[in-house]
Amino acid sequence: MTTMRRIDVFDTTLRDGEQTPEVCLLLREKVELAHALCDLGVDVIEAGFPAAASAELDAVAAIARDLRGVTVAALSRTTESDLEAAARALAASDRPRLHVFSSASDVHIREMLRRPPEAVVEEAVRIVARARGYADDVEFSPQDATRSEPAFLLAFYDAVVAAGATVVNIPDTVGYAWPAQMSDLVRRVRERVPAHVKVSVHCHNDLGMAVVNSLASLLAGADQVECTINGLGERAGNASLEEIVTAIRIRRDVLPFETGVHSDRLLALSERVEALTGVVVQPNKAVVGRNAFRHESGIHQDGVLKHAQTYEIIDPASVGTRTRMVIGKHSGRHALRRELEGLGIEADDASVRAIWQAVKAHATEGGDVGPDVLRQIAGRVLAGAGPAVAGGAR
Repeated sequence: MTTMRRIDVFDTTLRDGEQTPEVCLLLREKVELAHALCDLGVDVIEAGFPAAASAELDAVAAIARDLRGVTVAALSRTTESDLEAAARALAASDRPRLHVFSSASDVHIREMLRRPPEAVVEEAVRIVARARGYADDVEFSPQDATRSEPAFLLAFYDAVVAAGATVVNIPDTVGYAWPAQMSDLVRRVRERVPAHVKVSVHCHNDLGMAVVNSLASLLAGADQVECTINGLGERAGNASLEEIVTAIRIRRDVLPFETGVHSDRLLALSERVEALTGVVVQPNKAVVGRNAFRHESGIHQDGVLKHAQTYEIIDPASVGTRTRMVIGKHSGRHALRRELEGLGIEADDASVRAIWQAVKAHATEGGDVGPDVLRQIAGRVLAGAGPAVAGGAR
């Protein structure tokens, strides 16, 4: 029997997720979501970037005070002032993590930091060592790792580990990596750093590969995966937490991992994040999209009604939702009959066929066929008025 390796889930919805353009959470909203993430079962909650604003520091401090039994992380650049702000915000946490970041790629160091590479490393080493004076758990992230020169990057990891980093992160900051590239880099880092140091990955979705890059990284030996609810984040967003943990749960034949996430709470939290941020989840998004468990095609409806696994590889209840049949021009009579029965409408085979024809005609013209419209169509047909739709039904 394959041994399941425990993966740490690091949620950064409250930090990187809130960096989504036009998203701004109030203190009480961040605290609410932090509690929900804790209840979800994530291992690490990155609560924010305390040096960014006094309100941000206050929010991180409130979360650190409230939560117990979960690691609370705060982000810091490699400056004394950032580190002190992060440490102050985490002072009340029973499991604080200081998350220090710099940059490692040539383009970042040359065009953004504008400092010699050795100075960037020296500064990071100094701040990581100082961070260990505030917390036993220190994570280091070299931005743009996947576009960095490998020898420089690996030496950078050596230096921060020697300074006391307990977690080293591999950020695909601009979503540039390819799965094979991520796998190779993770293997090299995992072989390079001591066994007690965790290797983390943080993948962005600019090329639509954040989730697959994250999963490839886990297969290559990463211990922690960083992600957000609904895939929120800068530009095209981050790796989606709900997609990663669901893929792990469904495909254990190829992903021999386990997480502490209670998957049946995923949809409710996704919907709450959507409501608080105003960022609408695309209908066809995997796992939590509105259409993820909705079926309109008659062939699919017939299959699901006979045996759910004909077209649903995920049990809807396992993510907190249920199967829904959508009545439209592609629908079949079996699904229509079930919907009619659900509305308390009795109809023989001939009547169901007539209602079905009326529904198709109505839907073909662009009309919605929700429960109220279906009642009107069925009522007219059953009253003997024929398949035409009553005025106002559209």
